[in-house]
Amino acid sequence: MASSKEYLDFVLEQLSGLDEITYKAMMGEYIIYYRGKIVGGIYDDRFLVKPIQSAKALMPEANMELPYEGAEEMLLVDDIDNREFLVTLIEAMYDELPTPKKKK
Repeated sequence: MASSKEYLDFVLEQLSGLDEITYKAMMGEYIIYYRGKIVGGIYDDRFLVKPIQSAKALMPEANMELPYEGAEEMLLVDDIDNREFLVTLIEAMYDELPTPKKKK
């Protein structure tokens, strides 16, 4: 099942307190970027983030879920209505996220 544009718009609105939040459509789903780094994505109308230490520390009870068949598990963000928490989460993750590779 593909994610809805309405859910993407809701998540983007919740993250509007952050500068440089962007997204890219990818086969019916959406990859979410913060300042050029991938933090996670919208998959089947679920907001999933990379399971890095900073995210696990802020969401110790979060479920691990598959974004799609054959992918690695990611953390489900349950507290999607809490803007302040979402901003804190994404900012905390930034330094730990890998820098994107330069395209040739």
